[in-house]
Amino acid sequence: MKKWEEIFTAEDRALAEKAGFGKKQMFGSRPALIVVDVNNAFLGLKGADKLESTDKYRTSCGKSGWVALDHIKKCIDVCRDKNIPVIYTTNDVSVTKFTGGPDKIWKPDEKWDSKSQEIVEEIKPNLNDLIIRKTKASAFFGTSLALILNKMKIDTLLVIGTSTSGCVRATVVDALSNNFTVFVIEDCTFDRFELSHLVSLWDMHMKYADVINLEEILKMF
Repeated sequence: MKKWEEIFTAEDRALAEKAGFGKKQMFGSRPALIVVDVNNAFLGLKGADKLESTDKYRTSCGKSGWVALDHIKKCIDVCRDKNIPVIYTTNDVSVTKFTGGPDKIWKPDEKWDSKSQEIVEEIKPNLNDLIIRKTKASAFFGTSLALILNKMKIDTLLVIGTSTSGCVRATVVDALSNNFTVFVIEDCTFDRFELSHLVSLWDMHMKYADVINLEEILKMF
């Protein structure tokens, strides 16, 4: 049993099974990989714990991000080898300062250094990759992502990155709303809050996506 299943009660798991939640989906014929917000601001300082790392980047997810990064890099490399499109997202701070954000987390006077929203060097995009710059949690909201995916005739999305409970989940929900079949690769996701990470994996698996690990997706390929 996976960790994100173990945190729920036996009654919860029985209810999910009886009600038919969490059914497996068919993998499509034209997948694309969405790498959500694996940038300097969310990954933070290498080797530092979350509290230390937030001294430089308050959105840092700490060591869990660096653990996931090795899996993320492998996933990206395999997708490129299989000619599966790789699409990155990151925040467009030049526009966000005008659009604003939720009061819970938004700091209008926050100063971002020039590298904060750059994709980390270990998985930097190449010339064939696409970067979607967004101003809200979802990769779809206010962007051309759905139009691009439809033009490419994509039917299945593999979603990885951070944060599991925030931008990953928002992207997954909107992907389903746009009629894409979605797979979340759990060991390629991370969050600053472990409980939020685990609960979000459960919730997405029950209703919006198949949550699988990298080994499982490689077998599908």
